[in-house]
Amino acid sequence: MIKCVDLKKSYGDNEVLKGISFDIAEGQIFGLLGPSGAGKTTLIKILTGQLEYDSGTVTVLGKDPGMLSGDDKKKFGIMMDNFGLYERFSCGENLAVFADLYSVPESRIKEILDKVGLTNAYKRPASDLSKGMRARLQLARAFMYSPKIIFLDEPTSGLDPQTMKAIHRIILEKKAEGCTIFLTTHNMEEAAELCDNIILINEGKIVEQGRPEEICRRYDHHKRIRMHLSDGEDKEFERGESAAEQICELLKNGVVETIHSTEPTLESVFLELTGRDLEEER
Repeated sequence: MIKCVDLKKSYGDNEVLKGISFDIAEGQIFGLLGPSGAGKTTLIKILTGQLEYDSGTVTVLGKDPGMLSGDDKKKFGIMMDNFGLYERFSCGENLAVFADLYSVPESRIKEILDKVGLTNAYKRPASDLSKGMRARLQLARAFMYSPKIIFLDEPTSGLDPQTMKAIHRIILEKKAEGCTIFLTTHNMEEAAELCDNIILINEGKIVEQGRPEEICRRYDHHKRIRMHLSDGEDKEFERGESAAEQICELLKNGVVETIHSTEPTLESVFLELTGRDLEEER
């Protein structure tokens, strides 16, 4: 569905993307994970034909983004900060504009508002919405016309945990319907929960890529098992045959309250690779 090979983009002397390569299969949630200023939004703008690139090759739906027709772009759902809402329009009126542009029946408006939890906000002006409700309305707009590819740029940034979980459920529902989803985020927990594959990007370069759990296992240098026992004691074992008997005995005795392996989080992996926190500003 999407493929980039050695993609480069500069703004003057500032090289924002420095040879990015990846391939996204149909029906996959693909995560671009990195701190603010790493080049995530620039990449989405290139993939959606909003911005030209300098060199490399890029194909979306089998075409260069600059060659995509209007009908091709109707297969996209896009949620980005620069795709604003009509502040004086109600939620229903905001969606009616896009229903008209994409020849979607107006009956779809109430259906999609219900899906994103805005059933009672049909007549409410966008200017009166909370940040979480605005995010839901932007998602509703992206889902209006059953797109094949959905681009989501930091869709849950700054939202409360309850709203974030609701948006996650909607994203997973779209995946179940067969959509390909390109997600940018600096939230490593979000990436681990949602994404089939990710790339970690820092200062315009890919520093690691793969399935989230595989990346974490790759950087498990300690390879140990930690246990918390019912008497409050913590035990740690090296993974291997020598510890198996002790671990088995504790489990048989029913004294193990928690058991964990020592794989790092994506946040820890990123910090190890770059010396930067994922939420660090440039």
